[in-house]
Amino acid sequence: MATAETVAIIDYGSGNLRSAEKAFARAAGEAGTGQDIVVTADPAVVAAAGRVVLPGVGAFADCRQGLLGIAGMGAALEQAVHVRKAPFFGICVGMQLMAEWGLEHGRHPGLGWLKGTVALMEPSDPSLKIPHMGWNDLDIRAAHPVLDGIATGEHVYFVHSYAFRPDDPADLLATVDYGGPVAALVGRANMIGSQFHPEKSQAAGLKLIGNFLRWTP
Repeated sequence: MATAETVAIIDYGSGNLRSAEKAFARAAGEAGTGQDIVVTADPAVVAAAGRVVLPGVGAFADCRQGLLGIAGMGAALEQAVHVRKAPFFGICVGMQLMAEWGLEHGRHPGLGWLKGTVALMEPSDPSLKIPHMGWNDLDIRAAHPVLDGIATGEHVYFVHSYAFRPDDPADLLATVDYGGPVAALVGRANMIGSQFHPEKSQAAGLKLIGNFLRWTP
């Protein structure tokens, strides 16, 4: 049964979640938070969890369909994130789903939690390949508790072809340069989202996860 100490990583068929589970469990252990890291497809667990993590790999519309195709999951997310104000962390496509719209293979609605659109990356340097894959240096744009101890220039790992373009600059916490600025970390209220994979980003990623696990919005 979910409690305030449960961190629910939502499993909706978006890929292998083992690396995320291991990274969050390691960060919880190192932070001494005593939280239970649970991979779940059960809306009741998500609705009652102390913290919610939404990973995502693949196409925007497929991930949205998989997530909301689980009976009750949309209502569970609403209860956890917007009624109880549980801290929420979207990762990669999970972060993109926070947007109003995704433009991958058509125009598809997102969760609409942050104003903006997810669109194909268009680097100004034609030699830069899409998908954007590999390590990049963070450029911190705004102070935030989840960024404590993480400085501009630290390396994080990306795999993506589409990027979130937030309408409100205040929602943009960090970027990377890939033929122009690309949203790397967004956030508002009790919600954050990273385009990069913190579970694959070594020391900086574990620091970010640990900060999220201690964060009290």
